[in-house]
Amino acid sequence: MGAFTPIHWIIVALVVLVLFGGRGKLSGLLGDAGKGIRAFRDGLKDDGKADAAPEASAKVEAPKEDARG
Repeated sequence: MGAFTPIHWIIVALVVLVLFGGRGKLSGLLGDAGKGIRAFRDGLKDDGKADAAPEASAKVEAPKEDARG
């Protein structure tokens, strides 16, 4: 019950190969995740600026009435 079967060892070996095998795949995956998070944060900042811009342009004065009236 406590021993690993050959299937368990194959799964462990595959996980180790995916994470640590060849040219730092783990660091590449984490770097891509960091870039994604950074892009998400930048997108949130841009949305905040885009929402503030229409409020500033909405302050348009009404035309003044003529004295002819």
